[in-house]
Amino acid sequence: MGLADLHRHLDGSLRLSTLRDLASSHNPALVIPKDIYFHKGMGLDQALACFAVTLSVLQDPKSVTRVTAEICEDAEAEGVDCLEIRFAPQLHKGASLETIVDAALEGLDEKSTIILCALYGDPPELVDRLVEIAIPRRRVVALDLAGGPVPGHSWSMRDYSNAFQRARDHGLGRTVHAGEGRAPEEIAVAINELHALRIGHGTTLLDDFSVTDLILQKDIVIEACPSSNVHTGVISEVSAHPLKRWLELGVKVCVNTDNTLFSQIDAPTELELTRSIPGMTNDDLAQLVENGHNGRFRR
Repeated sequence: MGLADLHRHLDGSLRLSTLRDLASSHNPALVIPKDIYFHKGMGLDQALACFAVTLSVLQDPKSVTRVTAEICEDAEAEGVDCLEIRFAPQLHKGASLETIVDAALEGLDEKSTIILCALYGDPPELVDRLVEIAIPRRRVVALDLAGGPVPGHSWSMRDYSNAFQRARDHGLGRTVHAGEGRAPEEIAVAINELHALRIGHGTTLLDDFSVTDLILQKDIVIEACPSSNVHTGVISEVSAHPLKRWLELGVKVCVNTDNTLFSQIDAPTELELTRSIPGMTNDDLAQLVENGHNGRFRR
């Protein structure tokens, strides 16, 4: 069995050489920071701001197809045989949403699928449209809610419940970035009101035993991204990640890269880093991989 990576963002996982190449042809004025990479404790807001650089060269369908194909190639070289690439097509303005999604699908290999990301703060009608686009495209396997809430947002998680309900009704998977250093109540809302089957990050799930119980009762899969969590300051070190405690409780957690470029990570390295967590065993690592394969979305 190869590795599984269920949480890899397209616009955070392109090759640095491709970023430079696309910049030279698409945006010669773009200044690529010498240190474009995430760093420890930078915080979620600063991390999210880094995507402006990569997105600036990913506005046309051809570039989206190229980067998707290269991500698949990189994943295969890493030994990943189960890959879900996620992205928010509404951030790619060079063509219609449908055209951008089809461009990503064109770049997929046979082992990979696509998750469409709504973003915290998006209007509900846009989230509805993402669901409409996903329904007839069988290799779009799920809907995600990505980013994070901001006090000035006009829309809250609960405002997306109808769209996520429709996704469920049409057999789409549902995953939500929730509890990424924020209150565990967010996780409960994602599960109870957005019908999430998986939770991205979920680092605070042990802060409320009722949320922990909900995760276990509903058989929710947690998409852990330890390196990313260190960079955003959610945890201090990979060794401090609650992965081992989750496993001991029976939580179905898998390990993922999140952003291979920004975090300078690949799937086997990310998995190996979890060995620094006290008590982690080879059996635990095998369980993480198995959880990833079992937790993949299928249509």
